[in-house]
Amino acid sequence: MSAPTSTIWKQPHDLAIVEGRSENTMMRAIGIRITEIGDDFVRGTMPVDARTHQPYGILHGGASVALAETLGSTAAMLCCEDGVGTVGLEINANHLRAVRDGVVTGTARPLHIGRSTQVWEIRIENEAGQLTCVSRLTMAVVPQRAIAGSRDRS
Repeated sequence: MSAPTSTIWKQPHDLAIVEGRSENTMMRAIGIRITEIGDDFVRGTMPVDARTHQPYGILHGGASVALAETLGSTAAMLCCEDGVGTVGLEINANHLRAVRDGVVTGTARPLHIGRSTQVWEIRIENEAGQLTCVSRLTMAVVPQRAIAGSRDRS
């Protein structure tokens, strides 16, 4: 008999449901897809093409940051109890290797999951498995009503 699998997720983490939340968002416009949810990580992909290039024909740093924030934010949300959500506080990224085409894959893993903040590291790799970007995302954990209320004011 095998030992039960341990997971950090407190929300249902069905891949189809999580991926479906991206409909009609920027994530779809630039081709970001959530592809895997493991016991302690969220993984996704993004194409490197005209949608994500900068003028020199390489992957735009902002596109890498969008992938990183998408993966980290998704993971952070899955770690929350009912009635609690997360909002971004800070993100940084180091762009380490240019990518001209293909697909990049990012993996978000927690560095800290606390009651009021979460910190996620997101590593983005090219198709050869080479590290192209490393990012750190800090999320605030807030009451769900605070997030919904901010939408009503816009």
